[in-house]
Amino acid sequence: MRLFIAIRFDEGMLAALADAQAAMREAGVSGNYTSRENLHLTLAFIGEYDDPDAVLAAIERAGFRQMELRLEGVGCFGDLFWAGLAENKALQAYVKRLRRELAEAGIPFDRKHFSPHVTLIRRASARGGGPIPVPAGGVPSGRMVATHVSLMRSDRGKNGMIYTELA
Repeated sequence: MRLFIAIRFDEGMLAALADAQAAMREAGVSGNYTSRENLHLTLAFIGEYDDPDAVLAAIERAGFRQMELRLEGVGCFGDLFWAGLAENKALQAYVKRLRRELAEAGIPFDRKHFSPHVTLIRRASARGGGPIPVPAGGVPSGRMVATHVSLMRSDRGKNGMIYTELA
């Protein structure tokens, strides 16, 4: 199983992100837009791992406490266009605890620096090959209270990735 740990968004946050994507489409940005149901905040990418119960135990030991998340800014990692989240010390502390629990349990995960973002478009490109424009409506504004984290499975489907919440 290809696994990752994420925070899934409420309807208000999803609407804000979808509005930003619509503004980008209207501005002529093409690419592989993340489907609304796949928008999430990845906390730890595990990859191929066949013991979801061990991952759930690590999530439990890390002790998630509800927290407010707020969208803030947009940017690119190469041709990946993302929406950022405002600085959040509680989120950073939780991710540090979560990753420590995963490591202590011997569960492999991507150890890249945690940079909280939501992928909006992969392989993004602008008309004419210039820089990707960020229209005023393309900067999402949303907030929510996250009450839990989810263990997710990722499967490749005919039309892209299919994410399934396992717990």
